[in-house]
Amino acid sequence: MAAKTIEQKLEQLYKLQTIDTRLDQLRAVRGELPMEVSDLEDELIGLNTRLANFNTEIETFNEQIVANKEQIRTSTELIRKYKAQLDNVKNNREFDALNKEVEIQDLTIQAAEKKIGEVDRSIKLKEELINEVQTRLDEREKDLENKKKELKEITEETEKEENSIQSERESALDTIDEKLIKAYDRIRNNFRNGIAVAPILRAACGGCFAKVPPQLQSDIRQSKKIVICEACGRIQIDARMAGIEDHVEEEVRPKRRAVRKK
Repeated sequence: MAAKTIEQKLEQLYKLQTIDTRLDQLRAVRGELPMEVSDLEDELIGLNTRLANFNTEIETFNEQIVANKEQIRTSTELIRKYKAQLDNVKNNREFDALNKEVEIQDLTIQAAEKKIGEVDRSIKLKEELINEVQTRLDEREKDLENKKKELKEITEETEKEENSIQSERESALDTIDEKLIKAYDRIRNNFRNGIAVAPILRAACGGCFAKVPPQLQSDIRQSKKIVICEACGRIQIDARMAGIEDHVEEEVRPKRRAVRKK
């Protein structure tokens, strides 16, 4: 197979560019929906995690309440026992010791009751937060359902055409050198509009509109080498290769030739 000329390589690259532009335009119909769906899914994960954490905290609080109630029961039983022993004390020392134990258990009960009150308040606060998060979760789930439905409808409408263009793209890739494809993809990824191959229009780059020096314009017209825009880094091609008649350029040339004849 004969080696491809630079002109042929440029033509193939521009054909790939036109295919990618059609794909970009088709996918643009979906707008921000895919990103919105992804963001909503991430938000739902975060909300569910918060709910799980809150519920775990409430479980811990309930365990603390159970433990403190058990402490109250134990201390109450000890107080009953110590008071019963007071009836059988033989000296003041035993009397004071038992009273001291009763006092300690009374304080223990007060501390446990206080702790239960604090934990009850914490549970109520957590339950309020859970209600807020659950309300938001329900709202976002509805939003996600609607967004997914909308995205599915648009995708189904464009899927057949997209598959056709994608097949066309794969065929185009088979005709281009791998190194050129890598360079093309790298340039294309640098721009939001995905334009990596731009025609020269009105003596300026069709991608960034920077003026192109006359010598480079000549090189681009002759298609004897691949020229990269000095300003934006896009691959530049002659307007005619893109099927565009640059009338301004055509008008300028005859005038320049006329001046030379004088």
